[in-house]
Amino acid sequence: MSSSCATSGRCPRTIRRRSASSSASNAPARSKARMPRAAPAGAGARARDRHRPVTSLRPPTPPKSRRRADAMKKPTPAEAVLERGLAQFSEQRLDAALASFDRAMELAIEIGDSPTWDRAFCNRCAVATELGIAERDDTTRNELRQIVLRSARAETSFLAAYVLARIYEVEKNYERALFYARIARERCGRLRRRDWIASSRNQIGNLLLAESSFEDACAEYEGALRLMPADPSLARAQILDNLGYCRIVQGRHQEGFRLLFQSVRGVRRFGSERYLARPLLSLCYAHLDVGRLRDALRHGRAALELAMRFGDHDSVKNAHYLLGEIYNQMGDENNARGYFLRLQQRYYPEAPNVPELLMAVDVRTLINLKA
Repeated sequence: MSSSCATSGRCPRTIRRRSASSSASNAPARSKARMPRAAPAGAGARARDRHRPVTSLRPPTPPKSRRRADAMKKPTPAEAVLERGLAQFSEQRLDAALASFDRAMELAIEIGDSPTWDRAFCNRCAVATELGIAERDDTTRNELRQIVLRSARAETSFLAAYVLARIYEVEKNYERALFYARIARERCGRLRRRDWIASSRNQIGNLLLAESSFEDACAEYEGALRLMPADPSLARAQILDNLGYCRIVQGRHQEGFRLLFQSVRGVRRFGSERYLARPLLSLCYAHLDVGRLRDALRHGRAALELAMRFGDHDSVKNAHYLLGEIYNQMGDENNARGYFLRLQQRYYPEAPNVPELLMAVDVRTLINLKA
């Protein structure tokens, strides 16, 4: 999620002009097999065409009678490879999971297993989106839409809608993202899977937050946390980051800091450095908001290093905004201009006046870390 700059036409809060007395990577996309299909019969009204986190989403536990029957049925090679990919996804072994889902799709084509192909395709899109190598083209989106409409399995339809919302979120098309996120919420509500409903509410909260609807976003995050086990998890840590950032923006600093520290501890506990830059950036923003500039600088530098290492371009951009503002408030104009100049050269090459603008205003009023 990236910042809203002066050129975006939308700012989450009113711009405060600085008073005169104030301190002055791309991985190659992999080919994927496609399942030949007949036109779906009786497709109803079509859907119309905002961490964090897409996780491995297993089907809900079936009734005991069905479990007994399923236990007697040996999984096909495609199903076995798909299950392996889901386990790898849960363990955050994303490259391995991507390869497993590719293989599961190939095996499903060989035996004409359309439901397994659908599940493998949806999970493959989820992993590729997290890795930043998703094919966000019309073919991929159309296939996911068709799965939403045709799949007889509510869990597969949910996953397709969830991934579609995530793809549109990455593209900053928040209206469509929210449309599909709400479809996903409706689908998983039928299944009564608390973990899936929590993930869906978190996704809706992210999209509302990106639109600066802080109160509504907080309600979704709090609802998601109530549905999740109290035990620490990576997904819980990411929701705590989102809610903590909202509280800081709302001026509820004590609560915000508590949530953000819990988030950082949770991410570190699971050794998931890939997801650490964002809560560190939220802490950087929080310390800046209360005037603790050295603490803000420390967290901002750490976040920038992690974001660059893992190719999180939105966090790299936000770190440049915040570090430039921190140095500006410290009175270090050289370092402040340096960060703002690199920001302009990398992200706004057609707007050479960006550094001067950012030196003159309070940058916190220009950005939304979660947009």
